[in-house]
Amino acid sequence: MKTEYTVNSRVPTLAEYIELCHAVGWSEYINFEVAEQSLSQSIAGVVVQDKDDIVGMGRIVGDGSIYFYIQDIAVKPEHQNQGVGRMIMTTLVQYVKSNAPEKAFVGLFASAGKEAFYNQYGFHNHAGMTGMFGVIHKRELK
Repeated sequence: MKTEYTVNSRVPTLAEYIELCHAVGWSEYINFEVAEQSLSQSIAGVVVQDKDDIVGMGRIVGDGSIYFYIQDIAVKPEHQNQGVGRMIMTTLVQYVKSNAPEKAFVGLFASAGKEAFYNQYGFHNHAGMTGMFGVIHKRELK
């Protein structure tokens, strides 16, 4: 029997976010103590469910005017390669196309090997630009 997914245009709850982060192996990379505040400041989000079970999520962060970043695309491993990621990206890209002003910058970071998936949504490497990021591992107290 084929699974019928439900797409909900909303930001995941903290519990859903934690569940999906654990499911995809992000637990050691996310500070869950501040995750609720981060989620509340999202511009938009999407969750995908299989009945009552959340199986995927994604959200948009940024300033809502010039910069939009697609963030936290996660799909439970047992639901990967079944179109859930496509549902998430389609929903988020449609949001940006409907709400971002002309010349808005829309970015994302892709895991190695997933570039082709994001290319189909218009995301590419650009000559003269390199995506970089840093992570704060420990706060220094003064």
